[in-house]
Amino acid sequence: MYGSSPSTDRIEAAVVRQKGGKFQLETVKLGAPEHDEVLVRIVATGMCHTDMVARDQVFPVPQPIVLGHEGAGIVEAIGADVVKVASGDHVVLTFLSCGRCRACQEGAPASCENFNDLNFSGHRHDGSHALSDHDGHMLNDRFFGQSSFSAFAIANERNVVKVRKDAPLELLGPLGCGIQTGAGAVLNALKVGPGGSLAVFGAGAVGLSGVLAAAATGATTIIAIDVVPSRLELAKSLGATHVINTREQNAVEVIRQITGSGVDYSLDTTGRPELVRAAVEALRPRGKCAIVGVTKPGINVEIDPNDLMQNCKTICGVIEGNSVPDIFIPHLVDLYMLGRFPFDKLVKFYSFDEINEAAEDSEKGETIKPIIRIRTAA
Repeated sequence: MYGSSPSTDRIEAAVVRQKGGKFQLETVKLGAPEHDEVLVRIVATGMCHTDMVARDQVFPVPQPIVLGHEGAGIVEAIGADVVKVASGDHVVLTFLSCGRCRACQEGAPASCENFNDLNFSGHRHDGSHALSDHDGHMLNDRFFGQSSFSAFAIANERNVVKVRKDAPLELLGPLGCGIQTGAGAVLNALKVGPGGSLAVFGAGAVGLSGVLAAAATGATTIIAIDVVPSRLELAKSLGATHVINTREQNAVEVIRQITGSGVDYSLDTTGRPELVRAAVEALRPRGKCAIVGVTKPGINVEIDPNDLMQNCKTICGVIEGNSVPDIFIPHLVDLYMLGRFPFDKLVKFYSFDEINEAAEDSEKGETIKPIIRIRTAA
């Protein structure tokens, strides 16, 4: 193991011990990184809807578990085979991929065939764990290959992304998942370009990241759809040219009034069947819809097949923004530092002992993107 090796026998982590339970700050023990792993001192971690989905067992991850998957921090030590980062590097932690399956080999790690096993199983591929509680009992970990609601996290070399040191590290964690998802859906999957038109259904962190990305790339018609007036106002400040409150207006009708024949692209971040359908209906002929919202298992979406066929529309699913994180995350950091991607306007910071307040505020819609400060970067 190379680099400094701080004591990780007694570190603080947020543990979820039962379905729907609170995040409990506990003293835990973290093992040493293996040959292909990286030990990261966590500075701050974004809170994503997926953390609550896992807490509440909509995604049935094993419990007790340490969640957190938008970590940012400083490399403390590396395994013997790690070459991508070194001690002292600033890194953002993202999803884990295997690097061996066909999708990974084709340059699409977000579509990794082993994504669920690597990110939701609660253990390493060989079944081992890095975390145990103060009584020595095993804790499930490896959430998105990191479990970063913790003072330190062990990630794999594949899911650490080196970032420039002049960027504000405590802000960058959400680039590893939520911000990457929305921006990547627009830039990588839909490939919205200058002069394009886009309708974004859902003005949460993912949707507003899509608005920001569309504005950065030169789209000239950007329509945000939501039911919360404050989010729609924020969307306008971030580059949306039009907003629609679906409690007051029919989104598809208004989109056609604005555009004439529909938008070039649409993005659904809600997972609500009626809004997925609307996102497809709102497309012009040959338009393309990206779906990133999570829908409860067993729920189906009704789509008019004649509309799809006759108008040559395309629907695609998108995970993690179809991103290659080592390329895309530094790209987003550069855009932010140039003032062209001000995602800091989405965030609110919380201390580690306010983690349950952050979750509650997020679920109520009072905070778009909470970031939990674990410790300072100094």
